Order: sequence, then structure tokens, then C-alpha cells
Amino acid sequence: MSRYRPPQPPSNHYITPAGHARLKEELDYLWRVKRPQVTQAVSEAAALGDRSENAEYIYGKKQLREIDRRVRYLRKRLDKLVVVDQLPSDTSKVYFGAWVQLENEAGEAFTYRIVGPDEFDLKQGLISMDAPLARALLGKQLDDEVVVNTPEGEQTYWIINVRYQVPE
Repeated sequence: MSRYRPPQPPSNHYITPAGHARLKEELDYLWRVKRPQVTQAVSEAAALGDRSENAEYIYGKKQLREIDRRVRYLRKRLDKLVVVDQLPSDTSKVYFGAWVQLENEAGEAFTYRIVGPDEFDLKQGLISMDAPLARALLGKQLDDEVVVNTPEGEQTYWIINVRYQVPE
């Protein structure tokens, strides 16, 4: 079994101002708070003596590697991101950053916001613009029918509301 993984397709570089702020907060926390704490713990564990059988030292070094990996990723990613902080010229259509309320065939209503791939969170109703549902919604407007292929089969939705501010 090989360890080869095919390259990932390049993701979009768009992000909302709130998502950009969250990523910057995470980077700042990791670099200014978490990393110094772990570094201090590693140096204390190293002072105890034999490092080859010192679980605190080994675990601390592993934590430092993970923190450094995430910090490197965030710094590179934040440099590439484009913050979308302006409303589109036609706010009646679905574009990046829109809150979209959908209704399915059973009459159930769902609300989603189309965001960048770095900030999606389905529990909060944030879906990536690369997701099949978001791709089907982009460019549509109020009362349009949207058909999405899902693992369960084709799903049909109707757009019942489009807005660009935070929902109540």
C-alpha cells in the first residue's frame, strides 16, 4: 500500500470578514499563547533528565510540531485569501456571502450562508462555496427551483429568501 495521495484541487481564496478575523485570532492564539505554554512545559520536562522515556517531553515536542504546522498553514493561507466585504450589485441573486433560505419538497425550511472553504461549519449553517448545494445556488434568485445531486438521490429545493446581512 503506497502513501501517495493525489493532489487536491485548488480551493477558492474568498473569505468573509468574520472568517478572516477568526483565522487571524487562531493564528495569534497559537503563536502568542499556546506555543509559549507548550515550550515552557517541554523545557521543564527536559530538565527532568532522560528524554528517551520522558512522556511529557515526547508529547510536548509532538504538540509543538502540530502547532508549528498549523501556524505555517495559517500564515500561507492568510496571505492568499481575498476578503469579500462588499455587497454584490444585484442583491436579489445568490452570490458569495448570501444567507439563503430554502424549502424542500416536504415543506421543511433550511437557512445556509455561502462562505469560503476555510470557514464552513454546517452546525452554524455555513456551507462552502465549493459544496454541490452552494454551486447549484450561485446565480439563482428568489422562487427559483434548485436540483442538487446528493448521495440519497436528487433533491429539489426552492429559494424562499435571499439576504446579505446576519439573520435574526
